[in-house]
Amino acid sequence: MQIFTVGGAIRDELLGLPVQDRDYVVVGASPGEMLARGFKPVGKDFPVFLHPRSHEEYALARTERKTGHGYKGFAFGAAPEVSLVDDLGRRDLTINAIARAADGTLIDPYHGIEDLKAGVLRHVGPAFAEDPVRVLRLARFAARFSSFSVAADTVELARSMVASGELDHLVAERVWQELAKGLMEDRPSRMFAVLRECGALARLLPELDRLFGVPQRAEQHPEIDTGVHVMMVIDQSAQRRCALAVRFAALLHDLGKGSTPDADRPRHPGHEARSVELASVVCARLKVPVDCRDLAILVARHHGDVHRAAQLDAQDIVRLLENCDALRRPDRFEQLLAACACDFHGRLGFEDLPYPAPALLREALALARGVDAAAIARGCSDPARIGVQVHAARVAAVGQGLARLADPTS
Repeated sequence: MQIFTVGGAIRDELLGLPVQDRDYVVVGASPGEMLARGFKPVGKDFPVFLHPRSHEEYALARTERKTGHGYKGFAFGAAPEVSLVDDLGRRDLTINAIARAADGTLIDPYHGIEDLKAGVLRHVGPAFAEDPVRVLRLARFAARFSSFSVAADTVELARSMVASGELDHLVAERVWQELAKGLMEDRPSRMFAVLRECGALARLLPELDRLFGVPQRAEQHPEIDTGVHVMMVIDQSAQRRCALAVRFAALLHDLGKGSTPDADRPRHPGHEARSVELASVVCARLKVPVDCRDLAILVARHHGDVHRAAQLDAQDIVRLLENCDALRRPDRFEQLLAACACDFHGRLGFEDLPYPAPALLREALALARGVDAAAIARGCSDPARIGVQVHAARVAAVGQGLARLADPTS
């Protein structure tokens, strides 16, 4: 039996990037032989084993045959006679189909090294079209290797997959998994650019696709449309190394602008409420984790309020803090402010402009949290009035504190 290092580890080594995980392919062995050598089986659909000491994954060389729709519609064949070239031929992109033998020799039957040097993402062969997840993976790799182009014939193949309806068989969990990984790359906008180019975005996230071509508000640089603005916002979230929940909220914050009646464009009155509704639909359809869902809805509802913080009075600021549950969940409120900062800076010429709203609202939150609600409750004779009195005390504290900040001599 022969063991080869394959896939991403070889790709990243050749690019001079740190290697996170190593995958191995075993050629010329059977499951029984692996067990006899102390390997532990973990694969459900095909033979994958854990090394007895390193616990790294070793997969038997395998072939696959399309048996149905979707990424689960495959039958796998793993036998000692399956060659390394056969195994590499079932992979998605040429840059992921390079192997290294134990003596260091590179095996590159699909010219992945050439594509690495040229900066091209290219499918290995026609089998790419059998797995709809590969369209998402292609887009995700475009976000990771943002200087790489996508080969024209690979784009055409992805288009044909979309047109055939193959992507309609993707399960929600897998779509979310790939989108989440792509959002965490250095330039997530590239993922959505590739999905849009091949028509997949309209199938997977039609609410987002509709934003392209929709004008922004006149005061927010009408030379870019809302879709482009959202792409700039998510790239801002990547530059700022934001958490996944913040990046996802940045992606969905303006969905309501896509359903603004023509007569109301480009002012988009009421788009926040429509954004909340559409973000809720997207989150339900993709089965988004609760923390990402809740922040996305919060940002969709309140990003306009945060942007207008300097124009709000103390009453409105405290109401905003309470509506966002900021007093009980200050960490999530910080994520809201982070998403709003990405939204503000995600405009042409706004990248380096000061954005004072977060500092103002942080100060207001500190002032509101300084109110002793327990003491107010103890001194209130009417329990029904406790909430009203606590709210009033917070408004007074915020009003007085912000007034002192505005005029330190007062």
